Amino acid sequence: MKALLVSPLLPLSFWNFKSILKIIKKKVTYIPLGLLTVASLLPRDWTLKLIDLNAEKLTDEMIQWADLVFVSAMIVQKASVREIVDRVHGLGKKVVLGGPVFHHGVDRDFMDADFKVLDEAEITLPRFLRDFESGAPRAIYRADEKCNISDSPVPRWDLLNMKLYASMSMQFSRGCPFSCEFCDIPFLQGNEYRTKTPGQMIKEFSDLYDHGWRGRVFIADDNFIGNRSRARNLLKALAAWQKARGYPFVINTETSIDLARDGELMRMMVEAGFKTVFVGLETPDKNTLQKCGKYQNSGVNLLESVRRIQRRGLEVTGGFIVGFDSDTQDIFERQIKFIQESGIVTAMISILYALPGTRLYRRLKKEGRLINVDCTGSNTTGSITFIPKMGIETLYEGYMSVVNYIYSPRGYYERILNFVKFYRPAKKRSLSLTDLAAFLRSVMYLGILNKGQAQLFYWKAVLQAIFFRHKCVSEIIEHAVFAHHFRKQTELINGRRDI
Repeated sequence: MKALLVSPLLPLSFWNFKSILKIIKKKVTYIPLGLLTVASLLPRDWTLKLIDLNAEKLTDEMIQWADLVFVSAMIVQKASVREIVDRVHGLGKKVVLGGPVFHHGVDRDFMDADFKVLDEAEITLPRFLRDFESGAPRAIYRADEKCNISDSPVPRWDLLNMKLYASMSMQFSRGCPFSCEFCDIPFLQGNEYRTKTPGQMIKEFSDLYDHGWRGRVFIADDNFIGNRSRARNLLKALAAWQKARGYPFVINTETSIDLARDGELMRMMVEAGFKTVFVGLETPDKNTLQKCGKYQNSGVNLLESVRRIQRRGLEVTGGFIVGFDSDTQDIFERQIKFIQESGIVTAMISILYALPGTRLYRRLKKEGRLINVDCTGSNTTGSITFIPKMGIETLYEGYMSVVNYIYSPRGYYERILNFVKFYRPAKKRSLSLTDLAAFLRSVMYLGILNKGQAQLFYWKAVLQAIFFRHKCVSEIIEHAVFAHHFRKQTELINGRRDI
């Protein structure tokens, strides 16, 4: 059997960094980890090919080569999935669909799919394969239970052209013990926190290393520290592994703000090569945090917690939301003030989004307030999916005021300076040859060809790094480069309104 695995196109967004990929000579930011895991679950005697539409074109010859075409997608990739299915069927081939997109009520858009293998592939894909090989596959495969991810296989790194990607990805855990009203993780992966074993993870790191990767690795967990004891066990093994190989990987992940309370855990993360953590901070308003179920944030001083993490040598990137029912009109200024003072340079600010499956979606539907049932899943384009208490115009204009300020050249540069005031890297990270080449290209694109305030503040950041902030030189230059992407993303939002 010949199987073609296709990763659909991702639209422009806050996280794909398409605007700066040419500076670092890459095509895509993150790998299609789900498809690489699916590939490991397919029979070893099958011939496999992977096509990532974010990096390369899908030709008719590729589709005609395959006996089956597998597509896995998130909801933001829905439009691309539709195009792929139509092309595959147009060439007389069969398609197997899976991924989180089908958990968000879009099954009606793909009634013509040959096979849907849903929920966790570790459970449903073997069932499909057994039936397929016996000649009697069903149209839909679902699972009521969650898998034991300690049985999940090592991704098929050999299918990747690693030169196309800025970062590799892997996964340590699934599930989250929290139940925030707006979050779909409990719906998708459950509240039970499941992890791989340290030995399993070290095998994945080793396999990735043996395939030649050096550089960034994103551990794609929703909360890496959901079980601190298990996280510590992994960090201890990973620190020894990294040290023995000269720290080949720079690791990023997502955690809850609880990390700030555990100095030992932060120390272990830094020793294991972690550099950045994404934290869902959402809002500085404690009343709103309690009402939306974000209790883990409501009982702490968020600003001091962020600074505590920064002082330990971990950079914080953050998610922020406006549009909660309890938000008053001063929330926009309060968000700007918090983001600027915290020095969270990479701040994702979004309008509250009602994803199907969440408690928020069910509540708003019951209240008759949903206005956009064709959910795109994109929460950083100014899209409004419900009637907000403060009014649509007020919410949209307030949201844009936050975005335009924090990603203005002045606001962004101010945050870089606040960041380096509190950030204490465990050791100075020197620029590699790859970093140096990217920096020189940034000088051309951003320091010479780019004009106006953006050019001025780019050079201010670079000069700060060179003459005054030696220990943070790589971080400052990196943020100066990323400023270009965020300005482009802001221009995109300003020119488009999806409500």
